[in-house]
Amino acid sequence: MTAVTPDELFNLRGRVAVLTGATGRLGRITAAALAGAGATTWLVARDADRLDALTKELTDQGLDVRSARGDVTSDDDMAALGATLREAHGRVDVLVHNAHVGRSGSLRSSRAADYMEATDLALVAFQRLLDATRELLVAAARDGSPSVITMASQYGLISPKPHLYDSPEKGNPPFYGAVKAGLIQLTRYAAVELAPDGIRVNSLTLGSFPGDGDPGLLGRLAEESPLKRNGDASEIATSVLYLASPRTSYVTGANIVVDGGRTIW
Repeated sequence: MTAVTPDELFNLRGRVAVLTGATGRLGRITAAALAGAGATTWLVARDADRLDALTKELTDQGLDVRSARGDVTSDDDMAALGATLREAHGRVDVLVHNAHVGRSGSLRSSRAADYMEATDLALVAFQRLLDATRELLVAAARDGSPSVITMASQYGLISPKPHLYDSPEKGNPPFYGAVKAGLIQLTRYAAVELAPDGIRVNSLTLGSFPGDGDPGLLGRLAEESPLKRNGDASEIATSVLYLASPRTSYVTGANIVVDGGRTIW
């Protein structure tokens, strides 16, 4: 038996990756992971200045990164993204739906518009992305195992604990977990429908990966994990590469939980 090297396991050279929500904290780590594995990586985000800065940062490291300013809630922007990718490559090997806007709140303060906005960003946007890239994913399946990855959340599986927050309005809002639960289910649905085309669809459910914030809150969140700590953004990179790799060609419809054990309690 020939030994399998890490490079062979995670090699994405010659592949095309697309990442939405690229300029966020987790998006930046994901972008570096995909490009670092050799993929030509298209970064998609709404803020042109932040997008240009990230693209320059990664290209200065010798990585093959391209920028595509776009809003995942815009039909026109996503159609334009698909046209750009079609002209540039004619294929998409890895599609990561990571777009997200952080909010806080409670049932008392949430309004119908909040639910509609969250649904558009998580669920309808995923439909737009698939509409824009489906034929390109099918093209990639001719000589590979294209992978679609959705970024979900532990709050799609469990409820936030209100007592962890200083007030109800500082907690994780109800519409966030609701749409993330829906995204996990939509991922399963897409996995079934796209399987005959050779396209894999999986979700990553992320636990607490907070940035800078109230030390008291960060400490309370850490205590909720059996590991007694929060996650570092860099710890999602291996999971992304695992699902993106053509070597994971028999994994579809899975929900990979990266939460330090939070949801097993």
